[in-house]
Amino acid sequence: MMETPAQLDIEAVRRDFPILSRQVHGRPLSYLDNGATAFVPEAVLAAVGEQYRAYQANVHRGVHYLSEQSTARVERVRQQVADFLNAEAPEEIIFTSGATESINLVARAFADGILKPRDRLLVTEMEHHSNLVPWQEACRRAGAALDVVPVTDAGELDIEELLRLLDAGPRLLAVTWVSNVLGTVNPLPQIVRMAHAVGCPVLIDAAQAMRHGPVDVRSLDCDFLCFSGHKMMAPTGVGVLYGKRRRLERLPPAAFGGGMIDEVDTQRATWAEPPFKFEAGTPNITGIVGLGAALEYLQSLGLPAVYAREAELIAYAEAQLQERGDLDILGAPARRAGAVSFNLRGLSPYDVAKLLDQLGVAVRSGHHCAQPLLARFGLTGAVRVTPAFYNTREEIDALMDGLDRIAALSQRSL
Repeated sequence: MMETPAQLDIEAVRRDFPILSRQVHGRPLSYLDNGATAFVPEAVLAAVGEQYRAYQANVHRGVHYLSEQSTARVERVRQQVADFLNAEAPEEIIFTSGATESINLVARAFADGILKPRDRLLVTEMEHHSNLVPWQEACRRAGAALDVVPVTDAGELDIEELLRLLDAGPRLLAVTWVSNVLGTVNPLPQIVRMAHAVGCPVLIDAAQAMRHGPVDVRSLDCDFLCFSGHKMMAPTGVGVLYGKRRRLERLPPAAFGGGMIDEVDTQRATWAEPPFKFEAGTPNITGIVGLGAALEYLQSLGLPAVYAREAELIAYAEAQLQERGDLDILGAPARRAGAVSFNLRGLSPYDVAKLLDQLGVAVRSGHHCAQPLLARFGLTGAVRVTPAFYNTREEIDALMDGLDRIAALSQRSL
């Protein structure tokens, strides 16, 4: 029998995030935009400050004490991330500025070293632009074709169509784990098996998935996986690309300069082994240290408790929205995590978000960098709610009260 995860002490957790106590427009802040950027706890702020105060030096170059200490701290986080993802070795972990750069790195490498004219790549209709536009550009540069897996009315991938498109022999499938708009949790273990059965490697955009359940790259058997630190309580400007060692060895580097070379003369250069082959220039050292502190913080809370809390809050938000008769929720996936989007009938999502902001409720509005997905539902925008484990039901209730006030205001103006 599965053990029920321990519950978080929410009041204690909230004290770890001082920004939660501030007011906006004279009202208590209800921050429900964590799918864009999550808040940073004191433990991470302390680690970042310590790096600047005590260890500020470049990495992998100097033999002096501070450089060696800074290098050790970065490489410690590389091992930490490898352990968190259950990667086989730290050499499979590449530090980037975020999921966007991680995906672009692979896309540029495919365009330069793997794709040939008339090859095919495969993406889905629910991708964030960061996991769509780089592949469009890779296909344009290589003369390849881009196929797109459609989304059903329920907001799930059409698995039968995915099978058909895989039969065309794409060189890679790039797919999100959790939709940043619908919250759809895609059946990645099944999808990876289907792709590998026809020899197609898989890149997973896990940016929206990392706080909602365990991520085990060996169990998934994915070829690449990307995520951003700023959705994981880390500073902005740091992210991760995981790649199987044999895949990374085949890829050409996508950026060039110091730190990624083996030997250089005036006419040619050879590359270092992964991961350094893909880490040209000075990395975001302090951001990497902050990422390590964020992972430690989440693990200190108990990851099963974090996952359970996130699931509870999104279920509560969805249930409250479903009770209303004045809005339309996007999609009805069998599994939803992290995000639920809707439109209040007769009002633009931008106006709804601006009015909610005046009431201290922070949500996201617009196309959420997923214009093809919104177009699939005949929309140009929506309001998105993305709670995090430190949020409360009362903050979601504040959202509902705000919607009541907006609806009443709208009726009076008619």
